[in-house]
Amino acid sequence: MVTSDGNRAAACQANAPAAVRNKIEIRDLRLSYGKKEVLHGVSFDIHENEILGVIGPAQSGKTSMLRCLNRTIDFTADATWTGSINVDGEEVGRMRNVYELRRKIGMVAPLPVGLPMSIYDNVAFAPRCSGMKSKSELDGLVEKCLTQAALWDEVKERLDSLGTKLSGGQQQRLTIARALSHQPEVLCLDEFSIAIDPVTTMRIEDVLKELKSEMTIILVTNLVQQARRLAARTLFLWEGEIVELGSTESMFGPNPKDKRTFDYVNGIFG
Repeated sequence: MVTSDGNRAAACQANAPAAVRNKIEIRDLRLSYGKKEVLHGVSFDIHENEILGVIGPAQSGKTSMLRCLNRTIDFTADATWTGSINVDGEEVGRMRNVYELRRKIGMVAPLPVGLPMSIYDNVAFAPRCSGMKSKSELDGLVEKCLTQAALWDEVKERLDSLGTKLSGGQQQRLTIARALSHQPEVLCLDEFSIAIDPVTTMRIEDVLKELKSEMTIILVTNLVQQARRLAARTLFLWEGEIVELGSTESMFGPNPKDKRTFDYVNGIFG
């Protein structure tokens, strides 16, 4: 026989929030370009299947921080970093197969970078490099990724056309589709909507909400309301330091922990 206390306990257990798992753990990350340090020992966790918003004024270190996660920072000759970045418990700095890391952590830059090939081949390029040969599989993946990037309906009749002939906004969405073709576990979006009209931006935002069930998303944006719409948690980075990290609801409310957060999200500075 189950007592009323037992019923209450069972109900509480059923309604308890699921345990949070960290996808990425960053500890004391310092980054310098030459002698200039631009990240000053930042430490925080990124949860699995969350959208984490990252906001802050220009030159705060947001893009640099993203580039450390999948080691594209390695392409900058005078960049050096210390600290630790763990992805699923594996130390990024010790990974020998950096290409596998970059497939795991996809990146979309602020401005479109189209490959000089067809729309179809732009999306199919990475899967082919990973060994996907089946035409039917490639066709399905290309359609899925272009649909997720809100581009399929506009290009499905001209997939053989050069991707570089698309408009700026379409090329940016093609870049998003190409990043999704890696089937990443983490998707880093660095000002993805800078070259996209507001209507298309909203369509992609709806897709990102759905993608959260499949991957972790890190959204760097200067549009603070975009972070407010999409992110469960938001990180406010300023001059290479974390001012505040917490629930988006609390940070955009009337009483965030730091007055600078209130001033920034309300447009008083930035």
